[in-house]
Amino acid sequence: QFIKAWRAHTADIPELGSNIHYTKSAERLRTLIREGPYNLLDLRDAPERFFLSHQLLSEFATRVGPGFGIRFTVQVNLFAGTIIGLGNKEQVNFLSEVQKKGLLGCFCLTERLAGVNSGLVVNTIAEWDEGRQMFLLDCPDEGSKKNWISQGLTADMAVVVATLIVKGKSYGPHAFVMEMRRDGQLVDGVTVEDMGNKTIGNDLDNARVSFSKVWLPRSALLDRYAGIEKGEYVQHQPGTSNMDMIGQRLYTGRAVIASSTLVFARTLYKTAREYADNKRCWHPKGSIMLSEIPQLSFLYKEADEKLGKVEALRDQVEARLCECLKSEKIPDAKLVEMVAALKVKAIEASINLCFRLKQELGSYALMGGTGFEKMDYLQCCKFAEGDSRILMQKIARDRLQAFSKKQEGTARESEICFKLGQALMAGGKAAWNENWKDVYGLADAVIDRVVDEAAPQARL
Repeated sequence: QFIKAWRAHTADIPELGSNIHYTKSAERLRTLIREGPYNLLDLRDAPERFFLSHQLLSEFATRVGPGFGIRFTVQVNLFAGTIIGLGNKEQVNFLSEVQKKGLLGCFCLTERLAGVNSGLVVNTIAEWDEGRQMFLLDCPDEGSKKNWISQGLTADMAVVVATLIVKGKSYGPHAFVMEMRRDGQLVDGVTVEDMGNKTIGNDLDNARVSFSKVWLPRSALLDRYAGIEKGEYVQHQPGTSNMDMIGQRLYTGRAVIASSTLVFARTLYKTAREYADNKRCWHPKGSIMLSEIPQLSFLYKEADEKLGKVEALRDQVEARLCECLKSEKIPDAKLVEMVAALKVKAIEASINLCFRLKQELGSYALMGGTGFEKMDYLQCCKFAEGDSRILMQKIARDRLQAFSKKQEGTARESEICFKLGQALMAGGKAAWNENWKDVYGLADAVIDRVVDEAAPQARL
């Protein structure tokens, strides 16, 4: 029932295309939020719909690129999802008003200085003023401005991640929800700058957002886990880090991004196969279909096998994330590793397979409307919500740390761990960068193991 309703409410998106102005795309999302079958609380109450809606939107990606899909996931995962995960009951209930009015939200985490290390560096500050009973939100320098904020030029609301300061002491990154525009105009102290023309996805607005001494009410702090009481910082659930809960949105985001690349690759291969199955080529004994040429025929089988294995991991990750979302639990270390492995493997496999397919189809791959012109979609996914290289370094670091405590694992992993361990003992921290090939080699070994564990038998 949901699938039927969703398809009915999104059927016009391919016709709109990707050449529309970003304001028109934003208005299309407002309509989908107000009138569509997806409820902003589905991420908590029916997370299967969350993952399914993203997969269905991704079916349009070879025709319209990433713009609308990213806009949707920013709205339902990063903006609404953070409020669901970190907000109190009243703040969560506010989402019903957001839905009814079709308000758009953005998620201001990534900063200019942080770059791909998004979340590790948060220099935007929110200082508690006891006299005013308000927070003063400020970007103290150029590097602390929020960067590449999707939907930043059109959003009515924003979830802003800033370092909370109370009585001169820093309590780390916390999330605040604020009105960004009132009657279509930016509120005082907020400035935005268009990030400029992109190679793909120009129907999505990306902005650099700056806050200059913006006063926020006490109610702006998403305070389910921590808040201000009698002028003091108080943790409502000791042991639960606010940044861990913010990170929840990155896990779900990484999963849907990975899934979208798999859908993109499947769709591209499907349309290319339909062309090749009907394209006759000269042959000494008459003619054959293009899809019968050995290297292309083999590539189709290889792609189906490799994508099938990663899809098996995706299905496991989504099922386990659904359990966490329904029970409001933080993913364990194993699931975090699976999410990271999924994002890296899905994107790298899709890039590799789609590029190789492009090389085998001649002039067809140069034609507009074939989907090949949208391949920068995959490049976009590679660094969104966790750059592949950063994730691989974390995978390698975590594996090496675990190996130092207990020497076990596959022969390939053990060999690289032992080699890296010796290098670090001899060369100190500098050896990590000097042995970067082994670092990424270790990550690849872990990722391959995780994929194999999820799908011991490839789907042919």
